[in-house]
Amino acid sequence: MAFTAKDVQTLRERTGCGMMDCKKALTEADGDMEKAVEILRERGLAAQTKKAGRIAAEGVVYAESTDNVGVILEVNSETDFVAKNDKFMDFVKACAAAVMKNDPADVDALLQCDGGEGTIEEMLRDRILTIGENIKLRRFERVEGTTVSYIHMGGVYATLVKFETTPEIAARPEFKEMGQNVAMQVAALNPTYLKEEEVPASVLEDEKNVRMTVAKQDPKNAGKPDNIIEKIVTGGLNKFYKEVCLLDQAYVKDDKKSVKQYVDSVAKELGGNIEVVKFVRYEKGEGLEKRNEDFAAEVAAQINK
Repeated sequence: MAFTAKDVQTLRERTGCGMMDCKKALTEADGDMEKAVEILRERGLAAQTKKAGRIAAEGVVYAESTDNVGVILEVNSETDFVAKNDKFMDFVKACAAAVMKNDPADVDALLQCDGGEGTIEEMLRDRILTIGENIKLRRFERVEGTTVSYIHMGGVYATLVKFETTPEIAARPEFKEMGQNVAMQVAALNPTYLKEEEVPASVLEDEKNVRMTVAKQDPKNAGKPDNIIEKIVTGGLNKFYKEVCLLDQAYVKDDKKSVKQYVDSVAKELGGNIEVVKFVRYEKGEGLEKRNEDFAAEVAAQINK
């Protein structure tokens, strides 16, 4: 079956693949459009296998909220340029939508969900073939309830904060502004815990031991008995809480009040109650091995080829 230049263009528009790849696929498929699409998808799988060992620690973290559910996820690529690619970002948003709709148990389950252009796994293969980089869907979290999301620096940081309040208050613009401010706080100051009660006893004990050692070495405390030094250290733990607990942190836009005091002030203004109950913070590539860039060596390798 013969095919025309218009067929090649149509296949390119459907798959996003290069002109020559589309022409080869149509030739192999003897002009059958659907078969050519399948051939390109199969080559996408081959590309995925070939590129799977390449380091992917760039990409984006992304967060999105609706009226009753929020999603935060990370999709990695080999270079940060990919984050500016529309097809890559369409894939990221399709993943978020699939998480919202299907509540998958893990990444493997998400890959089997419908993404609008086939399954998420099929879409991933297509992006790897089209973009030419290793792409990995790394992690996600889905939070039900009243959530506010925030993305910083184009996907370097993303946060999701859950609140408990009434639907009437959640619909107010003052609440949405407050939620964004708290989500920004999480992105900027990276708290470890929500409140003091969540700090594990073992963490608190380790912190006390470190502070005791430092206090005993301080010349100002020379000759003071251990029980007095311990009181000094215990009193100093308030500073530790202000560093690691979101609600105890100084609010970044007004450091005269804590985050909890800020939230409470907005709740009072709106005539109800607002409670921060959970937050999630993702940083792009955190904990991943980074690609060692050597541009000169890469150019030399290409020339030698």
